[in-house]
Amino acid sequence: MGAEPLEIYLEERDVRRSLCEDVRFGLTATPKWLPPKWFYDSRGSELFEEITRLPEYYPTRAERAVLAAHAADIAALTGAKTLIELGSGSSEKTRLLLDAFTRHGDLGTFVPLDVSASALRRSTRQIAAEYPALRVRGIVGDFTRQLDRLPTGGRRLVVFLGGTVGNLLPVERAEFLTAMRAALESGDWLLIGTDLVKDPGVIVPAYDDAAGVTADFNRNVLRVINRELGADFDPEAFAHVAVWDPEHEWIEMRLRAERPLRVHVLDLDVEFAAGEELRTEVSAKFRPDGIAAELADAGFAREAFWTDPDGLFGVTLARAD
Repeated sequence: MGAEPLEIYLEERDVRRSLCEDVRFGLTATPKWLPPKWFYDSRGSELFEEITRLPEYYPTRAERAVLAAHAADIAALTGAKTLIELGSGSSEKTRLLLDAFTRHGDLGTFVPLDVSASALRRSTRQIAAEYPALRVRGIVGDFTRQLDRLPTGGRRLVVFLGGTVGNLLPVERAEFLTAMRAALESGDWLLIGTDLVKDPGVIVPAYDDAAGVTADFNRNVLRVINRELGADFDPEAFAHVAVWDPEHEWIEMRLRAERPLRVHVLDLDVEFAAGEELRTEVSAKFRPDGIAAELADAGFAREAFWTDPDGLFGVTLARAD
């Protein structure tokens, strides 16, 4: 059927406005912080793809193993007619699902949603060429804001992979899952990937690799702000830090000022003391009963839970009550 023209609900001016709001709010907070979505310009996306291939970074391999083992089960259990992927990127792992649904014979439409129009245009064309029987309908939007734009009708399966839900703080996560349930009809499905709690000796190296790729990725948020907002961060003046927080069971990525700094951005002069840290990402790790409880609070019932053979990563299939 081919790729349809993109549906654009997030314009460049919206992205810039959001960046300005986040920078102003985060850099005047105590302690300072920035949201991780600003890592991902074209260079940041390339760096993250490199990270997923590093020996230390287990989540991508583990999640792919789960999908490879259980894609047919997902197709059979859901019988979905429409597959919607949030934060789709290249949709690489989703091909395992598309293959299974193609064999199952029910799927008619694939709807990837992503903030990047250029990446989405490229991926929808590729998917349409690989799966000519599918209707491919790309949506440019932010999954925290545009869930009301998801297509309606038919039995839907929303896919949210990569452990990205762990980048949301608990209150944000509850708001997202509640909004996700509101966007679905009773009987629709949600497939969600979550990194699991395990030995910090396994987790921390995944965010602080020996080759320094994650450090470069972390500093990329400063390069994005420099380019987009005319700031004068010196990225090399910040050291990459990855810390396990046992109380919250999450990893934090931070940038630590190695000397006193003054940065001009927007109409702000932002002071950093030597050793002061700027939080750039939280990545929560989950226990199976915990994610089931969060889903239940939002109005979902867990149908199945799978892990890779080493029990590193979990994938939950839940039905909207």
